Amino acid sequence: MRPLALGPNLLHRFYRGGARIAELRGIPHEDERSPEDWVGSVTTAFGSREEGLTRLDGGGTLAQAMAADPEAFLGPDRAARHGPDPGLLVKLLDAGERLPVHFHPGRAFAREHLRSPHGKSEAWFVVGAEGEDPAVNLGLREQVDMATLAGWVERQDTEAMLAALNRVPVSPGDAIFVPAGVLHAIGEGVFIVEVQEPSDLSVLLEWQGFEIDGRLEGHLGLGFDTALVAADRSALAPRDVERLAARREGDGRPGVERLLPPEADAFFRAERIRPSPTSPLPQEFSILVVLEGAGRLVTESGELELRRGRTALVPYSAGMGQLEGELDVLRCLPSEASA
Repeated sequence: MRPLALGPNLLHRFYRGGARIAELRGIPHEDERSPEDWVGSVTTAFGSREEGLTRLDGGGTLAQAMAADPEAFLGPDRAARHGPDPGLLVKLLDAGERLPVHFHPGRAFAREHLRSPHGKSEAWFVVGAEGEDPAVNLGLREQVDMATLAGWVERQDTEAMLAALNRVPVSPGDAIFVPAGVLHAIGEGVFIVEVQEPSDLSVLLEWQGFEIDGRLEGHLGLGFDTALVAADRSALAPRDVERLAARREGDGRPGVERLLPPEADAFFRAERIRPSPTSPLPQEFSILVVLEGAGRLVTESGELELRRGRTALVPYSAGMGQLEGELDVLRCLPSEASA
């Protein structure tokens, strides 16, 4: 099976953004609330049976193609253990405004309450950071009790929520791991590639000023009394913030750079590759996002021209491969432990 070029897969969401996705992709920006592009997705938006699925040339979905031949896409070991589940979702996310404070449930909670095998740990690779002082909010500075957290939500006390979180300035090249349960918000002007577990499970703590009814839609249909149990209310100390949020100045040297801390390996992996002048790719299912440059992907099953803004799926059956050219590529993979 040859590598597959993946076209844009934009979703309309309740917050503004999408201009930087359109610029990267080289497409018109027609919807001011199209801040997410789901790349290589077999995942649907919460509450939908179709929205979010990647469509292939010919009109079928990637999910259908993967279900028809999971070994070709994912390899015999992963297909035998997990069927057509890649264990991975990749997004382009452009925050045209600050996202609300929210968190995502973990696997155990998702299995018990939502009949989902996946929670939503995620990681962000910062592609762009505009504005005077671009930043994200990550984790609580001090532990809070459930009554305090529930009170913030009930009163919609945005000021208290933001004051309670660690503020982390960001620059292009930074990589941040966000474990499930950790409260967070992405700041206005921050453009990321997000690597995550394949689910769309979010609990909103804040919604005033956004085009969503948080009291109705913010708790995954569970009610806040249940949903808030999944929040991590412990303090994220400065040393832990430093561990999760890796600042990278970047010298542009060629090679392969591992982006995420070891604890992310249980969920997914991410590498930044600058060929030197070629870089080998082991035989694995992966999603590629071309950040800059032009070149090509060469595999045993065929070649694919690459350029800035192109995304591609590399199936297991493509065999060994290599990247060639003046490229800057993000390579996203499932966890080795789940292979």
